[in-house]
Amino acid sequence: GSWEKIRHSNEQSAEKPKQETKIVDGNWAVASASYRMNDIAYIFPITPSSTMGEIVDAWASSEDKNGEKKVLNLWNQELKVCEMQSEGGAAGALHGALVSGSLATTYTASQGLLLFIPNLYKIAGELLPTV
Repeated sequence: GSWEKIRHSNEQSAEKPKQETKIVDGNWAVASASYRMNDIAYIFPITPSSTMGEIVDAWASSEDKNGEKKVLNLWNQELKVCEMQSEGGAAGALHGALVSGSLATTYTASQGLLLFIPNLYKIAGELLPTV
């Protein structure tokens, strides 16, 4: 019937969007995902997690020639990036942001994770969503 004609004509005329393949490292992949899914990121630049914070900070501060943000999150908002003075400060600020209802993230590795433990118990005990 006519439905078949419409369906087939749409299938033939619709162009598939071009897919771009990009090879990235794990830090870039994590930064990309977290940038898009959060309202705020608390960073404390310390290796090896420095790269993620630096990438997110660069995206958050990039503007086009009209002063508009180039990279926005899933909700068309800019990600706020706050550089902290310690890993413990980043963990505490993360907890505070989550309690207030924000979608927040931070980046850490190895020894820095040990400094997060007290706040991680609070975050988990309060069933707050974060990665």
